[in-house]
Amino acid sequence: MTDALVAASDDIWPGVDDPARLLALLSDWLLGYANRATRHKYAESLGLPVSAGDLDPWRERPELAPVVHAYAHTLGIPTQQAATTTNRPPPARRGRLRHLHWLRWCGARGLDPLAANTTHVKEWLDDLTVDGAAKATRDRMLGTLKAFYGHLADEGVITANPAALSRRRLAVATDHDTTRTVTLTAEQVRALLAAAAAPRPGRDRLGTLRATAVIALFTLGIRVSELCDLTRADLHSTRGRAALRVPGKGDKPRVVYLSGLAHDALNAYLHHRATDTAPAIRGQVKAGTEPLISTRDGKPMARTDVWALLRRIAASAGPDLADVATRIHPHALRHFYVTAAVEAGAELVTVQADVGHASVDTTNRTYNAAARTPERSAVDLVADAITGAG
Repeated sequence: MTDALVAASDDIWPGVDDPARLLALLSDWLLGYANRATRHKYAESLGLPVSAGDLDPWRERPELAPVVHAYAHTLGIPTQQAATTTNRPPPARRGRLRHLHWLRWCGARGLDPLAANTTHVKEWLDDLTVDGAAKATRDRMLGTLKAFYGHLADEGVITANPAALSRRRLAVATDHDTTRTVTLTAEQVRALLAAAAAPRPGRDRLGTLRATAVIALFTLGIRVSELCDLTRADLHSTRGRAALRVPGKGDKPRVVYLSGLAHDALNAYLHHRATDTAPAIRGQVKAGTEPLISTRDGKPMARTDVWALLRRIAASAGPDLADVATRIHPHALRHFYVTAAVEAGAELVTVQADVGHASVDTTNRTYNAAARTPERSAVDLVADAITGAG
């Protein structure tokens, strides 16, 4: 089956009796998330088409035209005409587990997702395990599936949620699992920043500044998906301090203040990008949607690109990162933020607010409801821990 869920020209969605209805149900579920980037992420996680090229075969089916148009609008996918008249860059690299995204997995077996049961979900998880999917990846994919089927159950489309399984019994629960956790020290984070800032063959000045900005932003405790979703408009000033409006997990936005370290790295990158990027490329980006951190062609960075960049930087950092270079991941820097902040004396409630943990209780949510003063953030404590200041 291809990336567009097409097995043959006359079979747009193998195993699905009513493709228009299923796509409409998926669109309705995605509309439940106000953040369009979140919709895109969940659609891609399930295996739906997420680009104009992916949707081309669907547009050729007249009976699907209305629902395909609505779905494209939900995800912000350009129209066919716009897609063919714009000089688009090559598509981003596809993940190695792409064929195991739920809807593709179902299509390869001729299974209508609306007829799936718990046995099918367990078999799917087993295939993910056999193909080497990490526990966190399986947990995330199952969570997306559970949310979708939960919506269908609430709407009365299905009688029960086939993905409402015991995560711990299936060995996908990641709570309190520290066996794969990479715990970084302040010295190692300093080594990462130094490696990112060091000139390297094949990487121009803009690439070096981009790498430095990525590592610096991760020292604020943000998630990789949040970094990829940030736009230039999210950088603003709050209470006289540079800050980011971070979309947050589950559409729970928060304010993240910039440490001096992150502010300097981001400003250097944005200034150079503004003078170095070709006007033709800048003109392709819709006003207000310019990515905060972008690829060379002005597009948002993909999660896989950020992971690969972090691994390359760690590999070039020398002996300080030698023991974790092949295992490091963006969440390790988020974990470092929490650890460093608490060890530096920050109150746990402050750290929870900084990183947007879902476990924040009602008091914490009230505490973080309004834009916090800079003194109520631990970004400076973490920056001082990294630079050795204070």
